[in-house]
Amino acid sequence: MAITQNSVVTFHYTLSGEQGETLESTRERDPMLYLHGAGNIIPGLEKAMDGRAAGDTFSVTVPPEEAYGPRVPGKVQRVAAKHFPQPRKLRPGQRVQLNTRRGPMQAVVLKVGRFNIDIDANHPLAGRTLTFDVEIVDVRDATAEEIAHRHAHGPGGAHH
Repeated sequence: MAITQNSVVTFHYTLSGEQGETLESTRERDPMLYLHGAGNIIPGLEKAMDGRAAGDTFSVTVPPEEAYGPRVPGKVQRVAAKHFPQPRKLRPGQRVQLNTRRGPMQAVVLKVGRFNIDIDANHPLAGRTLTFDVEIVDVRDATAEEIAHRHAHGPGGAHH
C-alpha cells in the first residue's frame, strides 16, 4: 500500500545535521507514527514519504524552509527575571516554557543575569539543513477517528 492522504505511517528514522552528526534516532526505541497529510511532521519529510510503501528505505535532505524554518533573530529576547518562577535556578542551555499572550512558548536559556534572562525561542533545529535516513515499517488506512482528530492513534491510544 502506497502512502497517500490519510495513511497512517509507522517509520524509523535517524536524523543527522550538516556535518553528518546524529541528532536523533528512533532505532533504539519504538518507531514514529503519523497521519499523512495532516501536517504532523515537517513538510520536507512528509513530501518525501508521499507514494512510498512499507519496507522502503531512503534518505532525504531537507532545507530549513521545509523543516523548522530559518532562525529568526527577533526570537532571541531579554525577559525580566520576575517572569520566571525560580530564576536563580535557571542555567544556560536549559529549556523553559513561558506563558505569553499567544499561549505557551518553549525557549532555551542563553544567559542568566540578576534582573534579566536571555532566551532563544527559535526551534533548536531552526536554520539547519537536516538529513533523515528513513525505514518505513508499516502503512495502513487511517480510521475515521484518526482523521477527525488529525493524528494517528497507536497501540494503547493516541500518539502525539
